[in-house]
Amino acid sequence: MNRSVLVTGAHGFLGRHVARQFAAAGSLVTGIGHGVWDRNETEAFGLTFWHTTDVTLDALVTYAGKPSVIVHCAGSGSVPYSMEQPHQDFQRTVANTAAVLEYVRLHSPASIVVYPSSGAVYGNAQKVPIEESDPLAPVSPYGVHKLMAEELCRSYARHFGISVAIVRFFSIYGKGLRKQLLWDACRKAVDGELKFHGTGQEVRDWIHVDDAAALLMAAAAHATPECLVVNGGSGSGTEIASLLDLVFSHLQPGAELAFNGVGRSGDPSRFIADSRAAESIGWSPKTDLASGVADYVTWFRGLR
Repeated sequence: MNRSVLVTGAHGFLGRHVARQFAAAGSLVTGIGHGVWDRNETEAFGLTFWHTTDVTLDALVTYAGKPSVIVHCAGSGSVPYSMEQPHQDFQRTVANTAAVLEYVRLHSPASIVVYPSSGAVYGNAQKVPIEESDPLAPVSPYGVHKLMAEELCRSYARHFGISVAIVRFFSIYGKGLRKQLLWDACRKAVDGELKFHGTGQEVRDWIHVDDAAALLMAAAAHATPECLVVNGGSGSGTEIASLLDLVFSHLQPGAELAFNGVGRSGDPSRFIADSRAAESIGWSPKTDLASGVADYVTWFRGLR
């Protein structure tokens, strides 16, 4: 695969794994976004060029060139942040996406755009597993902004013939992620804290970051102006309590966990992807949850 790929937000958790996935397949990968790499990190994640900059139209004109594929990983990645800073969340998600699409329209119309969206666009789904055709009713600013970015992608695809693919990710995890549930659970386990938010019966669909990156690559091969949309999930759900049991079995075996019964604003109770559309383009998850959690805990231990 001898092509050039631009990854926005390549310093982020998903972006760096996407960069490595494309580089491993033979692509020349350029990254732009926030963050500072050292040389070893840059090489480890397959980046040939890195530019520290906001993702704006001017920055793209300066640094993007004419890539075969743009994987637009830059943007907000937090429901709580969107509740606290909705305007900044809008800028990070919607305005950035508009800049990428406008760059392609004006300067690189042959570029494929792959957009990692979120299952948050579905909101409190009425049924699970959730299909791509199910109603879109986000319940947080984060989900609203992801949906707005999707609509921009569809608009540019329809009106300007840009080839686009959208992947609606559910719960991405993997070593290197220093936030969200697994990170918090590991920290609490080593500190002897046993109480968590919610009921423990909330259900999530977990997808390993390597599988997520592979799905974005597969989606790029099927991007068209008809705008492919697929869910990014394993297709199976796991209760939060069961996931935490996996974590604590490695770090504090036999611990009896407690839950405060209070859910987080903007978080749905059950969230499972119908993964058939993703599987129809030749993708399938390779990392099972138990192995992925064990790998994560091993990485966490190595930090201490």
